[in-house]
Amino acid sequence: MKTRVSLGAALVLACGMARAAPFTLSSPDLAGGVFPNIHVLKGFGCDGGNVSPALAWSGVPDGTRSLVLMVHDPDAPTGSGFWHWTVFDIPASTQGLARGAGNSAASLPAGARGGMNDYQDTGANGGNGNYGGPCPPAGEGAHRYVFTLYALSVDQVAQAAGIPARGTPALYGFVLNRGLGKAVLGKASFTASYGR
Repeated sequence: MKTRVSLGAALVLACGMARAAPFTLSSPDLAGGVFPNIHVLKGFGCDGGNVSPALAWSGVPDGTRSLVLMVHDPDAPTGSGFWHWTVFDIPASTQGLARGAGNSAASLPAGARGGMNDYQDTGANGGNGNYGGPCPPAGEGAHRYVFTLYALSVDQVAQAAGIPARGTPALYGFVLNRGLGKAVLGKASFTASYGR
């Protein structure tokens, strides 16, 4: 008895190719693409809750050993944007971060660590290494906040890149976008906005 196989299925079987699920990052808290007040900074003229939003991801590439999260506002009037949140060495088995996970080191997954952001030493985010919500200048219009998750084939990004663990977000950004090369297995991102 012969079994019929479609041409597409035959090509996949013949070539040994299987489609991997796309690597995606999203937030149920920012599903409308705009920050509600609970996630806005409390300080610098803003009166939000400064609670980090929940994040979820899927389709992590095969061979991933750790993940890195970086949140950046490219519209900030600084000449270099503004970094709001960085989390390094997230275990590859992690599928997301709960709401508020960025508000204390103890709330992050075991092995993960919060890194520097541009609220460093201001006290606005409750302590260095914690999430700092959006707070663009009043009357400037909405800013974009780009959440990016990197999948890496290394356990610890700073050690693999030969940079200080307390390096700036820009230094980590360079390493992730250029310096680590093929050790970066994938990148997923989404953008939310906020203005006042």
